[in-house]
Amino acid sequence: TGLPTRKAERESQTPATTMTPQALLLLLLAAAVAVAAASAAPANGAANDLLPKYGLPKGLIPDSVSSYTFDEATGDFEIHLAGTCYVRFGDHLVYYEKTLRGCLSKGRITGLAGIQAKKLFLWVSVSGIVAHPAEGTLEFQVGFVSEELSASLFDRVPACGASAGAQLRGVAGVIQELGLLPVAEVWDRDSVTF
Repeated sequence: TGLPTRKAERESQTPATTMTPQALLLLLLAAAVAVAAASAAPANGAANDLLPKYGLPKGLIPDSVSSYTFDEATGDFEIHLAGTCYVRFGDHLVYYEKTLRGCLSKGRITGLAGIQAKKLFLWVSVSGIVAHPAEGTLEFQVGFVSEELSASLFDRVPACGASAGAQLRGVAGVIQELGLLPVAEVWDRDSVTF
């Protein structure tokens, strides 16, 4: 018969496509990257903007966030800064490591790692932060000791300073703060006789 069959008709309307295994793998890889990029937490201000949703001021984190991850189910977070930095909140000098970790829940951060505050001439690790909205304060926990500061100090996202307190860290900082001079500066080698 000269009339086309239904099968022949369908085949003529549907273009034949074949995909090599390499092309299929490339397509799947591109799709996986696109999905990962869409679900990844955005960088910069978004980490700061997350804090007010949990009752904390956005100024607890400096402006140098390069990336972060946050697990809404557990509250666990990891924030990556462009580098280590120092920030001054009023009279308080704070040091941020390049990576900050902790667990975020309503009005508090627990298990905090990566933030140190200068107390007298020592640097102490801040292990937790608790908001007290009725008093307008934040409680910073350092082991079993804590200190409350006005929450208004943290209303604005602070600029990150690379070396504002670097000269005050370590033994050299303690010596400088206490007004002590290194032995080499006190002892005049030429004045000693044997």
